[in-house]
Amino acid sequence: MAKTETATLWVRRWLILIALMVYAMILIGGMTRLTDSGLSITEWDPVSGALPPIGADAWASEFAKYQQTAEFQQQNYNMSLAEFQYIYWWEWGHRLFGRLIGLIAVGGFAIFAIKGWLSRSLSVRLLILIALGGLQGAIGWWMVSSGIGETERLDVAPYRLATHFVLALVIIGYTAWLWLDLGKRQRIEVGSAGRWLALGLLGLIFVQMASGALVAGLDAGRTYNDWPLMAGEFFPSPYMPAELGIRSLFEGRAATQFNHRIIAYAIWIIVLVGVAVMRGKPGWRETATLAVLVTAQASWGIFTLLSSAPLGLAIVHQALGVILFVAAVRFAWLTGRRAEY
Repeated sequence: MAKTETATLWVRRWLILIALMVYAMILIGGMTRLTDSGLSITEWDPVSGALPPIGADAWASEFAKYQQTAEFQQQNYNMSLAEFQYIYWWEWGHRLFGRLIGLIAVGGFAIFAIKGWLSRSLSVRLLILIALGGLQGAIGWWMVSSGIGETERLDVAPYRLATHFVLALVIIGYTAWLWLDLGKRQRIEVGSAGRWLALGLLGLIFVQMASGALVAGLDAGRTYNDWPLMAGEFFPSPYMPAELGIRSLFEGRAATQFNHRIIAYAIWIIVLVGVAVMRGKPGWRETATLAVLVTAQASWGIFTLLSSAPLGLAIVHQALGVILFVAAVRFAWLTGRRAEY
């Protein structure tokens, strides 16, 4: 724990703020991806890049840099300066918000340390959180660089996009776990079966979210838009084409969407069985809450798919997915053992 009740209160408020900002950042990142804005800024300048282009010459210079990318030359060659500015503002806002999260994270930790509010063990855990945020910035650039000359792709590599998204989930999940550890909520005695159910659901939902990032990175959600079949087949014929081989699991539109569907079915079945098994026992309410969220997420996912994944529906699907993941983190925490700070 922090050294005083006042310190604990303010650290928990700070953690809530970071979690909310990371959640917003995930949605902003999703909008940046779905508007194809991620490659509009071709350089990584952590300090000077905080300022946007000022004046016609600065905008012309940024546009000229973007015109050297394969995305512009092969896909957006008819883009006007005004259209470029639209995607530029999305990416610039995405990066600026990331810098703001970093400032609040480092600034808050510094204030708590100066006041002497943090125990040694809590300081280590909070420093891990800050380090994860710094790593996220570096991975973000690693992702962008795959689309601006490092590879032959017109857009970012899907597995790099998935890595960037997965780390965001780790950060928000870790933040939520720390917040829960610093609170006074009691754990639930559910037995080994309940604990395995909670951990299993958390693991599957985490994998499913990563799978969804691959689908988004490949625009696979706009490829097979029938359900429950895929182009009239349960198991799509082009699941693993010869030219991709095993890479189809990460780079194939048919494979990634099929896997995303199958994992969703598995989560749905497991959580509904869990509700039946846990009924009347400790942890049933939490399991039922997860079942409602899983049902809502799966239903919205099907609706989004049948609608060819328009921007608005896709962002809501992502937003619900993160809420579901955090709920699974909470369920796993409630059924685990309390850590001492």
